[in-house]
Amino acid sequence: MAFHLREATDQDLPFARTLTFEAMSRYYLQYGLVWSNDGFDVAWAGRENWLICGDDTVMGFISLSRDSRALYIRELHMIEASRGLGAGSWVLEQMALKARALGLLRLTVFKTNPARRLYQRRGFGIVGEENCFWCMERVCLTS
Repeated sequence: MAFHLREATDQDLPFARTLTFEAMSRYYLQYGLVWSNDGFDVAWAGRENWLICGDDTVMGFISLSRDSRALYIRELHMIEASRGLGAGSWVLEQMALKARALGLLRLTVFKTNPARRLYQRRGFGIVGEENCFWCMERVCLTS
């Protein structure tokens, strides 16, 4: 299967919101956090959003922001049927290439989310913690 990214549009917002809620609701419940559709929508509007596709099938999405030092993965979610096929690893490598001009690729992950192991296998290290999250980063420098 060939993976590619397609720029997301406002029409993709309901898909992304639902996928994120379904993937994250157990962590929100576990840590006593409150989900907000409006909060998600506001964040979506201010970020760079991409659909993760395999051939012609949408498999998930990634949401990004940046500052002068780093590219930040704000959301990375795969539909359940698409997990374990290598698309997540592929996306992380694509983002590492995208982050080379800035030097760092950063994300936060719930401490109990098993995705942390994928991030560590792909070169991310834990550099801090904030309440229920691990702060992780990967150095991405041009050679």
